[in-house]
Amino acid sequence: MPIPFVLASQSPARLSTLRSAGIEPHVIVSDVDEDAVLAHARAEAGLGLPLALGDQPYLLARAKVDDVVARHAPDAIVLGCDSMLEFDGEILGKPGTADVARQRWRAMRGRTGVLHSGHALVDNRAERRAETGQPTLAGDTSSTVVHFADLSDTEIDAYVATGEPLGVAGAFTVDGLGGPYVERIDGDFHGVVGVSLPLLRRLLRGLGVDIHELRSAR
Repeated sequence: MPIPFVLASQSPARLSTLRSAGIEPHVIVSDVDEDAVLAHARAEAGLGLPLALGDQPYLLARAKVDDVVARHAPDAIVLGCDSMLEFDGEILGKPGTADVARQRWRAMRGRTGVLHSGHALVDNRAERRAETGQPTLAGDTSSTVVHFADLSDTEIDAYVATGEPLGVAGAFTVDGLGGPYVERIDGDFHGVVGVSLPLLRRLLRGLGVDIHELRSAR
């Protein structure tokens, strides 16, 4: 039997990526106020001090996994992820509206950004808690440079009209309808999708687990 594994995310792309690697997680969606998490982190860092752009996705990933462990106490390894695009010195999440998505693409076309995907992994299995007295945490961030195609206004309008960019970090995908609009990436493809399989493997190894131990029998 594979080690019980929970994905603390409602992202279909993350679930599909894990399934493609032979991992069938149990999905438990976190209930986290992301704005409140970041505001609290800023306050703890010191009044007026900005958070490092690349740190924000990891903070949210950690909040998601902590929420699922606290509310549901799964006897499992739990993964939380969050992705944001760093562009022009700002960190961008989901645009939410067609107008915002359109504005972002007009700014991004023909240029580059860095997609940060934070990963937080908690081993909450009973045997691990018995050994250490508490759940064991591992975490890191996958960062990949994304080169965007120089889209025309017509292409941007057509892509935004699909609705896809409204609900994804940075207003684009590489594994969906947005794929033709990404010229290339410098880094981990799966990290751009939302869950880096190489990083997940390394984090699991840090917990004393090999990634094949999560795979379902085929």
